[in-house]
Amino acid sequence: MPQPFRIEVAGETNVGRKRNHNEDSFAIMAEFGLFLVADGMGGHASGEVASKMAVDAMHEFFSQTQEDPERTWPYKMDRSKGYEENRLITGIKLANLRIYDSAQRESKKRGMGTTFVGLFTANDGVYVAHVGDSRCYRFRDGKLEMLTEDHSLLNDYIKMKRLTAEEIANFPHKNVIVRALGMKDTVKVDTRFEVPAVNDTYLLCSDGLCGPVTDDEMQQILRDNSDLKSSCSQLIARANEHGGPDNITCVLVR
Repeated sequence: MPQPFRIEVAGETNVGRKRNHNEDSFAIMAEFGLFLVADGMGGHASGEVASKMAVDAMHEFFSQTQEDPERTWPYKMDRSKGYEENRLITGIKLANLRIYDSAQRESKKRGMGTTFVGLFTANDGVYVAHVGDSRCYRFRDGKLEMLTEDHSLLNDYIKMKRLTAEEIANFPHKNVIVRALGMKDTVKVDTRFEVPAVNDTYLLCSDGLCGPVTDDEMQQILRDNSDLKSSCSQLIARANEHGGPDNITCVLVR
């Protein structure tokens, strides 16, 4: 049986320079080994309602299944995946349904939704799950690697036809997300499994960070800084130096 990893974590969120309120939420649920970032959207401040609902629904489901793994689940288990991965996906699907139902019931919240990225440390490794354009990166041996693929219109275009750097820079609908929690009553969740090495650091962030700050800049900040808390602050400061066009959230897990 491999020795369990000792985990260090830090997280921070910031309104940025252009927005008047913060619709991002993040959570450090060390008791479950669960770390989350959600970036809400929707008018009338309902984005922050959606992102908070996602975090709260995950906490509730993980609390219930922690005590009672035999508890009846609202969704069928995917037999091709293990218990912990199913647990993660089911929590996210429940959060999706809760946000969707709430948006249907209250006209003020119509159209609200949230992106979601989560890291779940299970006994044999870590699971990354995401919906939307919030990202997870792995920083290993001085190199930063993106582990998620944005569910965005821009990314769909990039995959369909190779766009030039200039076309990507001038793409008119950069912020259009093709998948999020709360858009429909069901959602497809992308997951991947990783076996971490000692000192690996995972970065979870909203697009308020990875939009304005390049991967190279993020890599440099993580290289120069061994302290996770100060790395979070520096990453956010860099996004604000680049104009802070959106709310900025990052969680670092080492």
